[in-house]
Amino acid sequence: MTEEIVKLKDVKKIYTTGDIETYALNGMSLSINKGEFAALCGPSGSGKTTALNLIGALDTPSSGIIEVEGRSYAEMTKSELAKMRMNRIGIIFQAYNLIPVLSAFENAEFVLVLQGVHEKERRDRVMAILDEVGMADMANRRPNQLSGGQQQRVAIARAVVSEPALILADEPTANVDSKTAEALLTLMEKLNSQHLSTFIFSTHDSRVMSRAHRLITMKDGEIVEDNKQVKYPF
Repeated sequence: MTEEIVKLKDVKKIYTTGDIETYALNGMSLSINKGEFAALCGPSGSGKTTALNLIGALDTPSSGIIEVEGRSYAEMTKSELAKMRMNRIGIIFQAYNLIPVLSAFENAEFVLVLQGVHEKERRDRVMAILDEVGMADMANRRPNQLSGGQQQRVAIARAVVSEPALILADEPTANVDSKTAEALLTLMEKLNSQHLSTFIFSTHDSRVMSRAHRLITMKDGEIVEDNKQVKYPF
């Protein structure tokens, strides 16, 4: 039996400039089940990144309902939303967003520090995930000492080390070469299958779309096609 983890119902996001209203999302409804490896795809301006930001509680909708793990964002306080982002959602940003003055280890550890995890457990978990993403031998290097692909591996480690229910990845292959992109996708597939982590990507990269188990195509702030490429649960 499938378990719903994300639900959007008639979600709109409107930006107003003077008298002009722009609909980044125009009544989007979507359901994502636990364990899915899904991609929001479409051209620039289709609304996919906006949708990801709303699901990640990084932005608020103009109207509509967003629920994660059965909890409505509209009914949560700012503090509760912050805790949701910290404890239940991992985000992989296109620009990595690593903290320049921290090492790879410290960047991956950061969320666990905020969560108050004991130092020994933090170290064990961080080194285990850095090893899993192939970065254990570079744990002491800072971001400016790493390639783009290596920085993205650290960003993935940071997003998954706290074992969030949901991982959101915004154009995760945009700034890396083809070989690195394929390796990163293989890594995320492994995390998805072994940890049953739910992944939602925003992408226009054909490499990501070919690996996704579900393709949700967007245009002008609306879903125009929704195709599952494998059956769930797997």
